Amino acid sequence: MTVDQLKVEVGGVKLDNPVMLASGVQGPSLARVLEALKLGAGAAVTKSVGLAPRDGYPDPTIAYCDSGLVNAAGLPNPGAERFSEELARIKGKALPVFVSLYGSTAEEFAMLVEMLDHNDFAAYELNLSCPHVENVGVEVGSDPELVGHITKSARSRTTKPIFVKLSPNVERLVEVARAAADAGANGVTAINTAKALLIDLQTGKPSLSHRFGGLSGGALRPIALRCVFELSEKIDLPIIGCGGISTWEHAVQFLLAGASAVQVGTATLEKLALFNEINLGIISYLESKGYRNLKDMVGAAHTAGTSPGAVVAGAGV
Repeated sequence: MTVDQLKVEVGGVKLDNPVMLASGVQGPSLARVLEALKLGAGAAVTKSVGLAPRDGYPDPTIAYCDSGLVNAAGLPNPGAERFSEELARIKGKALPVFVSLYGSTAEEFAMLVEMLDHNDFAAYELNLSCPHVENVGVEVGSDPELVGHITKSARSRTTKPIFVKLSPNVERLVEVARAAADAGANGVTAINTAKALLIDLQTGKPSLSHRFGGLSGGALRPIALRCVFELSEKIDLPIIGCGGISTWEHAVQFLLAGASAVQVGTATLEKLALFNEINLGIISYLESKGYRNLKDMVGAAHTAGTSPGAVVAGAGV
C-alpha cells in the first residue's frame, strides 16, 4: 500500500492525507500553520480571525489536567486586515490552508469573507463553537437558525468550501449541523472543546484568568467520537473529526466512526511532527484489515456490529 491511498477529498478539498492541524493550538502565526504542512499535515487550519485585532486574556490561559488541558486564550488574533497581508505570502502556492473565522452576526462573517476571499487558501472553517468568549462561538452556534443565517451569508460571498465547527456544549447538535448543511456548508468539524473548569489548590481560585475554559486532549476523545458517530448517521455532509487525537489508533477510531479526515490539536504542543507517524499507522491498519483505500474504511463502525467480548453499555446494571 502506498501513500497515494491516503488521498481524500473532503467537501471539495483534495488532501494528500486525512490528518490535519487543528485551529488555535499553535497560536495566531501563519508560520506555524505552514510548518505543520511541511511536517506532513494533509491540511492546516489557522487560528480564528475576527474583524478587529484582539489581545486575548491575560495569563494564565492554560492549565493541565489528568488527560488533557483546559485553556482560555480568548481568541487572540491580528484582525482580518493584517491577517490578509500574511495570507499574501502563500499566493500562487495552492496550499491546503483552512482559514478559521469568528464573529457574532451573519453580517460580521460576511465582512470577514469579503476581506479575505481574494487570497489563495483552500477553505473556510467557521468557528461557531468557542466555549469561553462571550457573544461568539457556542453562544452563536447553539441556535440552528442563526447558524443557518451565518453559513448562508458566508456562502453568498465565496465559492470556496465552508466547514462549520460544531460544539459539544449544545443540546441540538444534529439540528445545528443540518442547518449548516441546508445553508450551503460543504462539511462540518466535530468538535471544539468542552466548557470546563479547574481549581488551583494554592490560591483556592479557578486556575485560568477567565475562570472557564475549553477542555481538550484525551479526556475529550470519547465525547468527540460520539458526536462524529451520531452526525454520520444523521447528516449527509463530510465530517472532520477533532478531539483528543494523538496517535494513529485514535485517528482510525474517528475514521471508522464516520469522519473523512481528522484534526490534531493539543498533541502538537508536545510534538508538531506527529502527522507522518499517524499517517503511517493508518496505512498499516488499512493493510492489516484488507481495505483498498481510505474511503472504504470511513464509517465502517456503523455496520461492524459489536466486537466479540465487548461490554454492552448498561449490561448488568
